[in-house]
Amino acid sequence: MENQQKLGFWILTSLVVGNMVGSGIFMLPRTLAEVASPAGVILAWLFTGIGVLFVTLVFGNLGKRKPELSGGPQIYAKELFKKGSGASRLSGFMSTWGYWIGNLAGNIAIITTFASYLSTFFPSLTNQAELLSIGGFSLKVGNALTFLVCTILLWGTHFIVLRGLQSAGKLNFAATATKVIGFLLFIIIGLTAFESANLTPFVAATIDEAGNTIGLLGQINAAAVVTLWAFVGVESAVVFSSKAKKQSDVKRATVFGLLIALSIYIGISTLVMSLLRHDVLITSDKPLIDGIETVLGPIGGKLLAALGLVSLLGSTIGWVMITSEIPSAAAKQGIFIKRFTKENENGVPVFSLICTNILGQLFVFSTISNSISQAFDFIIYIATLSYLVPYVIATAFQVKLVATGETYENGKGRIADGIIGVLAFLYSVYVLIAGTADLMTFIMGMLLLFSGIFFYKYVDVNPK
Repeated sequence: MENQQKLGFWILTSLVVGNMVGSGIFMLPRTLAEVASPAGVILAWLFTGIGVLFVTLVFGNLGKRKPELSGGPQIYAKELFKKGSGASRLSGFMSTWGYWIGNLAGNIAIITTFASYLSTFFPSLTNQAELLSIGGFSLKVGNALTFLVCTILLWGTHFIVLRGLQSAGKLNFAATATKVIGFLLFIIIGLTAFESANLTPFVAATIDEAGNTIGLLGQINAAAVVTLWAFVGVESAVVFSSKAKKQSDVKRATVFGLLIALSIYIGISTLVMSLLRHDVLITSDKPLIDGIETVLGPIGGKLLAALGLVSLLGSTIGWVMITSEIPSAAAKQGIFIKRFTKENENGVPVFSLICTNILGQLFVFSTISNSISQAFDFIIYIATLSYLVPYVIATAFQVKLVATGETYENGKGRIADGIIGVLAFLYSVYVLIAGTADLMTFIMGMLLLFSGIFFYKYVDVNPK
């Protein structure tokens, strides 16, 4: 790839921050308020941030010790088994498939959030008037318009990315810089109207749908999958490691991006909980806008909505980039369908991009029969569970390297890497288990994951 299409530290950092700080920050305050008290929310962020930090350190270490395995955490699956074996190829393929599906779902969560914030300017997007009815199915005007908006955004981004990774990355950087500055302003403004009464009781039990009382530890457990969603994308720089100007930039961009995102998450979540009463927060489709409107009125809401639209547009670009890169990188490693390696003159994996957005269009159909918030909740659970499989595999591979001593000929750093690898592995397994609480969603996620087996026969087992 020509050097002008290579990605530098700041663009890599913007991909990490932009892909993490996407739909999550705009929608999660509502979702978290449903399952946790203010103390539970803050502790869930800190717990997840520390867990993801361990996973991030694993990614950085593997990138350093196994630079030839570029393209994302799913690539490490094939290294858990004997090189060239059927088990190696199958595990690599299935991990790639799950990771790809997770990214697809994640991108659509961002796109649906874009539609939600666009409704601030176009209320017709939430119009509940019936457009048509077929049997037991009823299509609302708002759902139809939301579907149209999501479709236009998806394919508009498609053509932006086709122009090249460098140009798309610059747009993502501009959008990310805008959102970071905007969120800092939101925090400053929010502090002027901080209402501590809305945060009381700070520590309190919650009641789940079955009527069970949930304590603080149970709240953190319930929030574990949801908060992890906000950090999905931390591996963005790792996915593009083969296209980075300097390999050292990959780890630096990942850790720096994580710290920026964690600071924003804790600050924004705390402020939104202080600005809105609990009963208002848990019913909001756009909690940040509703929060800022308590301070600045409708004008403030529209300004934040505009910021959200810019932010989400940048996130969409970043997620389309990373999602199309995943199967392409895997195909180059001989664990995915060979056709996905095809690139255009700008170094963009064009076939992968087309397939990615066609499948993404199928996810967009979730907006037809659900409200925006319901579609968002469903999608993030599916996406997060799909992500966890490659996370577990990558951390397990780190533990394997330490146990066998491979790449540790001089023994330096082996013990520290082993401890970090074990902690990252345990965290990933813990969140995966926590995600099984919603059995139906878990089953749906597993079905999507294992559906990839039908396409395994198209993998070139002897890539040249």
